[in-house]
Amino acid sequence: MFIEQLSESTEMYLKAIVEMSDRDMVAVSRLAERVNVTPVSANEMVHRLGEQGLVEHTPYKGVALTEKGREVACNVLRRQRLWEVFLYEHLKIEWAQIYELACSLEHATAPEVTEALATFLGDPRTCPRGNPIPAADGSFTPLDGLPLSEISVGKTVRVVAVNATETDVLRYLQEREILPGQEITVLEAAPLHGPLMLRMPGGKEVALGMSLAEFVFVK
Repeated sequence: MFIEQLSESTEMYLKAIVEMSDRDMVAVSRLAERVNVTPVSANEMVHRLGEQGLVEHTPYKGVALTEKGREVACNVLRRQRLWEVFLYEHLKIEWAQIYELACSLEHATAPEVTEALATFLGDPRTCPRGNPIPAADGSFTPLDGLPLSEISVGKTVRVVAVNATETDVLRYLQEREILPGQEITVLEAAPLHGPLMLRMPGGKEVALGMSLAEFVFVK
C-alpha cells in the first residue's frame, strides 16, 4: 500500500479522526480538544486536509475521512499500535505511558520496519489498550462494545478497550484497575451526568466521572 509522506501534524489529525469515529462525522470542536489545539487552529488544519483530499468538512456538522484519508490514518494507527505492543510486552514499559511513547516512534517508522515489527510480534490484532490494529491493507474489525457511560446500573461488564490517549488519564484508569479484561459492575449513576460508582473484583468500589467513562469500552 503506497502512502505519501505527510507531516506529523497531518498524521496526528487523521489518526485522531479515525480513533474518534471511523465513518461518522466528528465535530471540529471535539477534534480540537482531542489534539489539544484551539478550534481556530483545528478549522485551519481541516481546511488544508480538505484541499489535500484527505477529509470532507460539512459546516455545522463536522469532518469525516475520505477513502484516501482513511488509508493514511489506518497506516498511522498500525504503526502506533504495533509500537505499543512492543513497548509493553518486550520493553515492559508502564501501560499508561505506552501511547505517548509510541506516538514519538510512529512518525519515523518506514514501511519496511512496520512490517518487520508486525512479523516479530506475531501479527497482533489488538494493542495493550484493547484497540484493533489495522492490517497491512488498512482493514480492521471495529470495536465490539459500548462506552461504559452507556451501561445501565446493575450490569456487570468486561472492559474490552480503553480509547483514551492522555498519559494522566491512562494512569488514572490504571491506578483504579480499569483495564482491558477487567470485570466491573455499575452500582450507581449520579444524576446530571455525575460519576458512576463501580464495584471491582474483590469488592473494591471506585468512582469514575462520566467523561472518563466514555473512553472505556465494555461488553
